[in-house]
This record gives sequence, C-alpha cells and structure tokens, in this order.
Amino acid sequence: MADKFKRTTITSALPYANGPVHIGHLAGVYVPADIYARYLRLRGEDVIFVGGSDEHGVPVTIRARKEGITTQQVVDRYHKLIKDSFERFGISFDVYSRTTSATHHKVASDFFSKLYSEGKLVEQTSEQFYDEQTGHFLTDRNIKGECPRCHNTDAYGDQCEKCGATLSPEELINPYNAETGNPLVKRKTKHWYLPLDKAQPWLEQWILNEHKEWRPNVYGQCKSWLDGGLKPRAVTRDLEWGIPVPLEGAEGKVLYVWFDAPIGYISNTVELCQQRPELGSWEKWWKDPETRLVHFIGKDNIVFHCIVFPTMLKMHGDYILPDNVPANEFLNLEGNKISTSKNYAVWLNEYLDELPGRQDELRYVLTANAPETKDNDFTWADFQARCNNELVAVYGNFVNRALQLTQKYYDGQVPPCGELNDFDRETLSEFDGIKSRLEALLDNFKFRDAQKEAMNLARIGNKYIADSEPWKVIKTDPERVKTIINISLQLTANLAIAFEPFLPFSSRRLREMLQMDTFSWEQLGSTDLLPAGKQLGKPSLLFSKIEDDVIAAQTKKLEDTLKANMEAEYKVEPVKDNIAFDDFLKLDVRVGTVLECERVPKMKKLLKFLIDDGMQKRTIVSGIAQWYEPEQLKGKQVLFVANLAPREFKNGLVSEGMILSATNWDGSAVVTTTLSDVKPGSQIS
Repeated sequence: MADKFKRTTITSALPYANGPVHIGHLAGVYVPADIYARYLRLRGEDVIFVGGSDEHGVPVTIRARKEGITTQQVVDRYHKLIKDSFERFGISFDVYSRTTSATHHKVASDFFSKLYSEGKLVEQTSEQFYDEQTGHFLTDRNIKGECPRCHNTDAYGDQCEKCGATLSPEELINPYNAETGNPLVKRKTKHWYLPLDKAQPWLEQWILNEHKEWRPNVYGQCKSWLDGGLKPRAVTRDLEWGIPVPLEGAEGKVLYVWFDAPIGYISNTVELCQQRPELGSWEKWWKDPETRLVHFIGKDNIVFHCIVFPTMLKMHGDYILPDNVPANEFLNLEGNKISTSKNYAVWLNEYLDELPGRQDELRYVLTANAPETKDNDFTWADFQARCNNELVAVYGNFVNRALQLTQKYYDGQVPPCGELNDFDRETLSEFDGIKSRLEALLDNFKFRDAQKEAMNLARIGNKYIADSEPWKVIKTDPERVKTIINISLQLTANLAIAFEPFLPFSSRRLREMLQMDTFSWEQLGSTDLLPAGKQLGKPSLLFSKIEDDVIAAQTKKLEDTLKANMEAEYKVEPVKDNIAFDDFLKLDVRVGTVLECERVPKMKKLLKFLIDDGMQKRTIVSGIAQWYEPEQLKGKQVLFVANLAPREFKNGLVSEGMILSATNWDGSAVVTTTLSDVKPGSQIS
C-alpha cells in the first residue's frame, strides 16, 4: 500500500437481490476483492471489506410481479441466499448489509438532501416513456425495442445484448414495455439531476492526469466518456419501490438506484462501526485523507464508480475519492455469454451444494482465468484439468509427499537440517524472493499472475522432492534425508502463507497439519518456519481429483439450459408474399439419390454431392457441412431444384441445382427427403 495511506476501505459492487450470484460475479468482483482484503490483513494493515445487497431498482419489482409476491419478499429471499453463499464460499466481508435497511435509507436521504439544499442538483422537466395501460413511467432496462444497429427486436433501453451496443430508449425502434409488451408514449415528468457536465474539468484532471496507473480498460472507458462530453444525469425516478425523494411535492418519486446503491458502501460502513466500536468512527474510513478507497467492480460499472460516484462524493464535499478501481472484464461460460435472465450460468449456491468442500478449487480456477485485461472463458473441461493437473498433481502431491515421508521416517516430527549441497541452496534461493515477487503483483492488482507465482513455488517443491528421491536415499544416506525433508517442510509452510489470500480453506487445513498456530506475511520466504523437533499433525490429502462424471453432469446441465432457451426463443418466420400458381410451376423440384458426398477443400461450410437425377449424374454444392458428415448422406434420397441456373464458385467448382433443407429451431439445417424410396428423377408436385 502507498506510504501516504494508513488504512484501506475496500468495496465490492452490490449484487442485485433478484437472483443468486454466479461465477461471472465471482471472477469479476468478489474473488479478487477477497484476495486483496485477505492480503492486506495478512500484512497486518488496517482494512475493512464492505459489501451488501442492492435491493432497489426495477429487476426486483419485475421478479415480484412475475412470482405474485411482494418486492420485500423477493429481496429478503435473495439477500439471505446471496449472503449465505458468500459466507460458505469464504468471501471475508467485514460487513454485508442491504439497501433496504433503516440506516441506509437515512444515509442516502441525508446525502441527497445536502446536495439539494446546497444547490448542487439541477431540477429539470423532461419527457420519458410511459405505459398508459399500467400507469407507470419505465426505466431504461424495462424498455425493449428494435436495436438501430443490428435490428435485434429484443434490445433493452440501455443495451443490446446481441451486438453489445450501448443505447438509450430514444434510439430504439418501436419501443415497448419489456414486461407487458404494451406500446409506450412520452409524458412530461420532473426530476433532479447530477450536473456531470459541470464536473467534467476536474474529472479530466483527476482521472486523465492523476490516475494514469489505472488499468487500461478503466482509463480507456473513462476517457471515452469524457471525450464524448458529460451530460446531467437524473438522480430520481418515478417508481413505487425505493427510497422516497425527501422533498415536498415529490410523492411517487424515489432515488434512482444508481445514486442510491453506491451510498450503500457508506451506510454499510456506518453499520459496521456501530457493531465494532474498535474500528472507530465510520468517517475515518470515508473522510480521512489517510484512508485509501478501492472499488472492485465489473466493467459495466466503471462509469458509475469512476465518474458518477466520485462526482457525488466531490459535490458533497467531505469524502475521499477512490484511489483505484481495478475493474475486470466479463467471464463467458463455455463460449457463451452468461445470462441471468436465461438461467445460463454456474450459480454459486448450486455449485456449493453439488460440489461440497471444493470452494478453493473454484477460487483457484476463477483466479487463473480472471478476466483482468480482456473477456475470458470458463469451461468445465478446463476446471477439471486445472484442478487435477495443478492443484492435485503439483501442489497437493508435493505437500502429501513431504508430510507422509515425515510421518514415515520421523514419526511426524520435523527433522534437523544438515549440511546443504548446491541443489539445496539453489532451491532455497528460488523461494527466498517469493515475498517481494508476490507483493509487487498483489499491490498492482495482478491477482492472476500472483497466484501463478504461488503455484510456481509448489512446482519448485515438487521438483525438489522428486529429484532428491528421499525414498531411495534413505537406504544409503539417512542423514541426507533429514535435510531433504526439512527443506521440503519449510517450503510447505511457505505455501501455507503464500496461498492464504487465494485458497483460504486448504491453507487453513495445511496449517493445521503443520501445527502452525501463528503465522504472518512477514514470515514468507523464511527457511526456519518449522523448528526441528516440532510435532506435526496427521497428514491428509489437500485436494482430490475431479472425476469425469462430475464434469459430465455439469456440462449436461448447461447444454440442457441452452437447448431449452433456443427452443423458447425460436420464432417461425412469417409466410412470404403470395405468388401466382404459374410461378410455382416454373420450379422443377425432383428426387435424387446421393451417389457420392465429400467436403470441399478450404471451404468449411460446403459439401459436394454427386446426384443420380434419373437421367444423368449431376454435381450439387450445398452449405450444410457443419451439420452433416458426408457418410451420413451417401445413399440417401434428397429433394433438389433441378432447373436452377448453374453457379460457379471461386475454386472453379460448378453447382447444378440446389438441395432443399429446413432450418431447425437451433439454426441447424435438416435435409428434406421422402418417406419411402422413389425412382430418381421423380418430380415433386
């Protein structure tokens, strides 16, 4: 941590309390935040880690209406589910509260009131989309329509999930209520706005000149917003659910969720300091210039935490500003985007139930694949490979060998270290600098590389004990084995410290086996963590293999979800305009027998057919190679257009007709055929 700071306030984005947490949330926000918090605590620094549920906004009200229950019942259910899941997974929040708490309502209302009373907010009347049938103004996320860029008809009012374009409701073609399908009209309404345009000069100085060390994705997105020119942003909305605007004449209006939610970091800190007086006043953690503020978020929240929330804090006048916002990109799942609305995700609560006791395995893989600089992909095959080939075969194998040999040769007592040879000294020098290497990475939020560095330490140990072969040397030089085992145990103890921020569950088990009652970050790299003669605990496996049937079950679960989603979304194309009967008669559709079928070199989509059309053999090329193997079609009878003008391809291949196929619900092509064999050349009429 920078020398000018005495303490650190860590926040992590507040998850919406309208569904469980999934691995995208974990990889993007909560695992890196937890690693950093655990690291600072291990260094003995003053730190608080603040989290909580975001319980306002439209998504929770939509779910409540769908389920026919109250909004409060929805947020109560998911707040508990999310909080319990985080606790089971080892996310070490100092406080995890909620935005429906009385404390938060007061803190958020007071925050708004101060900005309003000092004339910092701008009152404006504008036209917004309104559903006359339900009698509600709609938020951007509750509006759908046709994307003006890719023409997806299910684009949201803030983003098109198909092409990724950032939108506003005004840009949508034929906007409608996403929940009811009702058409929308524009109506005038009064709201209060945060004048971001007035904050632009100091934001440019603060971000572009004073925080060039921020991650490129964060810095770049901020620069893009600033280059485009900031505009006032509404801090209130016409909704029934939320914190009422504390002004006369503002009935039916609430604080906009993006304004209310980040204030939750502050209100949750207020609750924390009330519960733990030893932490001192909450103001110390939010207003003291010697406190460092770090926000962990996903890339979709960069603008709110780097531009909007800092502007709120600056205009309030009493608060510190974030020192860093190490936002991550997105994690995809098996090559597809994670989708909460479509249930396509690996949900944390389900993972904990279905793979019990494997929290560290998931933490390890999510950190190894952390989307720190670009979107990354989680696959169950990679999960299995990393767990079995790295955690089990490298880290776990080394630890088990060292402890089992200690138990076998010395009844579980640490043997003394004798004279070192060159290989010993080389090994000791390898992990002597682990502390400084890890600090350089962790201090700069490079958690993926830091974990890799910790695993390299395990690789050094695995190689050392494998190359030293104490099980052979014991027969010829028992004194030498004492040194080998001592060094192996010292390295094992270092691993228990190095992996503590990343793998807290297995690190705790390892320390129990090593009887390490006390430990600190300052000890990392030491060669005498375990004194000679120390009695160790009973050894056990640190990790176990992930079997194929476990992976197959999880993969099938996702495949079934994808299939169900595609079936639900499949739309039959409308019938084309009517044609005259004589036009239909111009088509000569016939039955042909496939004599030969093969792939076309350098053209992945094409299959080349040799067809018996009843009179001669003809070549037809069809773009269905991704759906069929050539062998599947040999000998089959297919329908084809016989009088289509020949088409020549770039490679000189000529197609003399068109094989007819139907497009299935999943986009696949299905070749049309007859119910029974008929004579080749028979006409379809």
